[in-house]
Amino acid sequence: MTTPRPDTTLSADEARRIALRAQGFLGTPDRRAGVRGVLRHLGAVQLDTISVLARSHELIPYARLGAVGRKTIEDAYWKPESAGTPAARPHAFEYWSHAACILPIEEWPHFAFRRRAYRARPHWNHALPDGTYDQVIKQLRTEGPLTATELGGAKKTSEWWDWSGTKVAVERALMYGEVVCVERRGWKRVYDLAERAVPADLLHDELDDTECLRRLVRLAGQSLGVGTRADIADYHRLKGEQVDTVIADSGLVPVTVEGWGKPAWADPAALQTPPRGRHRTTLLSPFDSLIWERARTERIFGFTHRLEAYVPKPKRIHGYFAMPVLAGGRLVGRVDPAREGRTLIARQVTLDGPKAVPAVAQALLEAATWVDCTDVRVERVDAPDLREPLARELTRALA
Repeated sequence: MTTPRPDTTLSADEARRIALRAQGFLGTPDRRAGVRGVLRHLGAVQLDTISVLARSHELIPYARLGAVGRKTIEDAYWKPESAGTPAARPHAFEYWSHAACILPIEEWPHFAFRRRAYRARPHWNHALPDGTYDQVIKQLRTEGPLTATELGGAKKTSEWWDWSGTKVAVERALMYGEVVCVERRGWKRVYDLAERAVPADLLHDELDDTECLRRLVRLAGQSLGVGTRADIADYHRLKGEQVDTVIADSGLVPVTVEGWGKPAWADPAALQTPPRGRHRTTLLSPFDSLIWERARTERIFGFTHRLEAYVPKPKRIHGYFAMPVLAGGRLVGRVDPAREGRTLIARQVTLDGPKAVPAVAQALLEAATWVDCTDVRVERVDAPDLREPLARELTRALA
């Protein structure tokens, strides 16, 4: 692919600020749009099973809007516009994007390329017993919406990968687009027929792959503000070659970013006005889209981010669920949190020098309030000389 010559050169600092604004961390948040506004703005909110302070899809709007009630967050994702009436219109659906993600319902048509790819897939990890797929569709048509357990079984054993035939069937129907996840109930997916759950004006696979990819590349560029080919591809887990086929007519514009060393593309709207406004100080979920791509996080923030939940405990450096701390548009530390009754415990804290102490204390206190904790206890600080200043800051704020 021949990249057009960029007309704009950005400093590394300008690119960082553009990225922060695009992700909702710089400037005044749109509180009227609330959680649904965050979802539309980001284009995808990742789901994950781990829950320490809260689940990741709750932490994403919290990080941008502050202490939004957790039920308010769930309702914003899953409660239809006119619940209980024939005109009920969902706001979101769950599908495979960057990973398993909550997506705005308006984007259903643009994932047709992925549904087609799944339908054409010749090999699967799980065998599908004869007749099970049709039985699941029939049961959902008659009784739905239902969880996998209500359909007749989720797992054959306690092993996470050992799905029952029913679970294999309904997950395959989800990937094909015949079934849609309409909410999570007790962390279980609730399945319904797409023909019933997706609004009629969106329920189609008419868009060809090129149009789908063009839309997702454009959305990724808007959500990132500025990014390399790899950044843009990673956002909705596209292939680099797929990005190459559409980026020239995606509406994004080529730019040069000092120090990046690779061609970059930007949302033209992000270049029109300099990013200004209030910075958020907050703990970030390790699954936050600001820091999804490790190479991008290192390039923009000089910060190496790795989730260590799946690393053997003796090999962990920063802790099980280390949450980066964002303050002043920088990543200034990490906190590995836990809860014990109404006490938020910082099991391990990493600070980027003494100047980070007030911000980390503020982030801990706001998070504690959000999850209804009345106290904060610090167990370990990687720089021992900063433990006492952090404890003093927390004590002063709690007094």
